Amino acid sequence: MTFKEIEAALPRWKPWKLPDERGLYPQISPNGSKRWHLRYSFQGEKKKISFGPFPDVSLKSARAKRDEARALVADGVDPLQKRRDQKLEAQFAAEHTFASVAREFNAKRANDGDKTISDATRKKNEWLLSLVEPKIGRLPVREITAPMLLAALNDIQDSGRRETARRLRSLVGRVLNYAIATGRAGNNPAPALRGALTTPSVRHHPAVIEPKALGELLRAIDGHSGFPSTNAAMKLSAHLFQRPGEIRTMKWADVDFDAAIWTIPAGKTKMRREHRVPLSRQAISIIRSMKDVAAYSEYVFPSFNPKKPLSENAVTGALKRMGYGGIMTAHGFRTTASSLLNESNEFHPDAIERALAHQDSNAVRAVYNRTQYWDERVRMMQWWSDKIDSLKQMNAA
Repeated sequence: MTFKEIEAALPRWKPWKLPDERGLYPQISPNGSKRWHLRYSFQGEKKKISFGPFPDVSLKSARAKRDEARALVADGVDPLQKRRDQKLEAQFAAEHTFASVAREFNAKRANDGDKTISDATRKKNEWLLSLVEPKIGRLPVREITAPMLLAALNDIQDSGRRETARRLRSLVGRVLNYAIATGRAGNNPAPALRGALTTPSVRHHPAVIEPKALGELLRAIDGHSGFPSTNAAMKLSAHLFQRPGEIRTMKWADVDFDAAIWTIPAGKTKMRREHRVPLSRQAISIIRSMKDVAAYSEYVFPSFNPKKPLSENAVTGALKRMGYGGIMTAHGFRTTASSLLNESNEFHPDAIERALAHQDSNAVRAVYNRTQYWDERVRMMQWWSDKIDSLKQMNAA
């Protein structure tokens, strides 16, 4: 058979074959199209496989494909089944890219029972994973290798975001472990890259821990004229020393004025468990002061948009404008309280840790401490509010 013979073959009223050699032939359809096929036997069964249309697939190419298929048969492999397997593999790889598995993992973690992550953590994870998506997002998750992942992380690290690269390596590792557990990957190269990234310098949150300086700071806060939500949140941070994200998203529904308790829902806490905070008289007064300002919002400290809470950097930004940039942050109030409460020797260290909502590394102690020290913590919160008020007044000029 020659190219010209195939080209000259005319259609008939039904499909017909133009035989070549060893089972290969082009089939000519009534509409004039011509397509290559190979007839072969596999384990006693007659089968047919297509190689594509002529002339897109030339005579020479068709014969090469025929020879490859016959070689597979000789090795005990069905070429038609191999093609189906390859298509399924390609489809599987296309459907299970790193980006799709990462989205699935993040969605699972957002609805994971006792291990459920907060909405803020979910969004942060989405942002982190988006940083590596340009390099590995479209790749099949099972094909991610150490060099591929390292190249993506190095781009982030080289931009100066060393801590981000470190956190992202860990997060990618969790995604790949999930892919392995669900049968979509067989290897996780992330742990091996731990030593390949530059270790960032540990940075502690700036905090004022000297009593006289604290008094000066508190007076400066009282004298600060700014957005009402920011001012009140800053004052309350000093009294309650809870995490900034928890204070700025405080809701009226979570405050029990009669019992003097603020209950932070598990979904908002870092440790994913409900945390109750005893409220001192001063703390209640600060929260009540927002009633006239924020009665229209579900949040005690709303932003300019009443449907949203105060922004993440509002309190730290106010401290910077007051001249405390690099000296004090919103998170620093936790360090301040922890340092001075421990120095006072008035309270059990475990009660202080519980007040800070720190998780005990000992599981048995963690369960025990969850129900202990409440009375001491009630006394502690009032003592602390009285203490910082006295520092503010004692150091006044």
